[in-house]
Amino acid sequence: MNNILKISFRNLLRNRRRTLLTASLITIGVMFVLIYSALAGSFKAYMIGQVTDSMLGHIQIHKKGYIASVDNLPLNKNLNEKQIGLISKTLDENPFVQSYTYRLKLGAMFSNYVASTSVRLNGIDPEKEALTLPLFASRIAGSDVSALEKGSIIVPELVAKGMNVKKDDTIVLVATNQKGSVNGLNFKVAGTIEPISGPGGRDGYIHIDDVKRLLRLGQAEVSEVVIRLKDVDKLEQAMKSLKPMSEFKNQKDKPVFELHTWKKLSPFYNIVKMLDLMDISIKIILISIVLISVLNVMVMSVFERIKEIGTIAAMGTSPATITKLFLSEGLMLGILGTILGSFLSYVIVFAINTVGISFSFGRQDNLVLSPVLHLNEMLFIGLIVILISLIASISPAIKAANLNPVDALRQN
Repeated sequence: MNNILKISFRNLLRNRRRTLLTASLITIGVMFVLIYSALAGSFKAYMIGQVTDSMLGHIQIHKKGYIASVDNLPLNKNLNEKQIGLISKTLDENPFVQSYTYRLKLGAMFSNYVASTSVRLNGIDPEKEALTLPLFASRIAGSDVSALEKGSIIVPELVAKGMNVKKDDTIVLVATNQKGSVNGLNFKVAGTIEPISGPGGRDGYIHIDDVKRLLRLGQAEVSEVVIRLKDVDKLEQAMKSLKPMSEFKNQKDKPVFELHTWKKLSPFYNIVKMLDLMDISIKIILISIVLISVLNVMVMSVFERIKEIGTIAAMGTSPATITKLFLSEGLMLGILGTILGSFLSYVIVFAINTVGISFSFGRQDNLVLSPVLHLNEMLFIGLIVILISLIASISPAIKAANLNPVDALRQN
């Protein structure tokens, strides 16, 4: 086998220009795919972090049927005190859960004493909200989440502009509870919150105790439970560990709770799937480049070496050995292109991280994209390239092995 590899290596060196060109094409393909994967992966991770860490969390728990009617903010789909206690106990014992917070949602009329408009409100516990959603405060202008005290409100930015409301202004919220009772309370504007894509992007925030006063609730109620995991990569395992909760039944033998990941709640997940589809498309292009490049060089190699093949065949070299010679050449081209492409990709990614690609997102400035080359991705791409190089070499290798020595030696 060592002799076959040595001979194959020498054959590649005999036509260095063609070998270099083929290896360069494979190198460029590998480098392009790895750099794209690193950049796309960094962007995807950043956007997922923005969506989950500023608004949705990783997992949400609701009463069964709440999500289907979420646009109406139904008060009859709230979780009661007993259900809240059951959820708290389950989450406190779950090893995947880092923190969680409760929200009480409602629709209300927003008035600045001159005009009125409808608004969606989230009653939150500021401390738990900041702990569960660490980027939530970055969306707030004029203050932070700690400024959301009882009697204050963080107003949606679009509502604030449309109603000409500023920080420290006093506004009125009017809401109707489940029994039809109407109540209104004064609130002081603590700041404004910028919109974000997806449901809840135009919501305002008040203290959860103020919601209870506004709706005249006699006992604790919440609309949803927002959960932050210790490791978002273990999302599926966490959902499996919480699955028994979705199987709880009421007295009518119907499910009590429904659990959803951020993927089900955010339209951004469609963008994530599109990025994954583009990643697959790029890899298909790489496969095509490698296949055509290696196939071309191997076919030309067979064509140029017909007499040589006939000579070694006449000397008693078996067809299997001739096949191995050409397969080894294709394998070497694939390995060479993979090593060079991986090395250059690492260098370029290192340079990008050193220089830094900064951008802005909403109120956040000077954000830096940090691409990372993962070892499993590099190994996967390398394996594909080497495998395709071998596949591309099969047909020329078989053709060379099947040449008749007498006919081959007659070739001019």
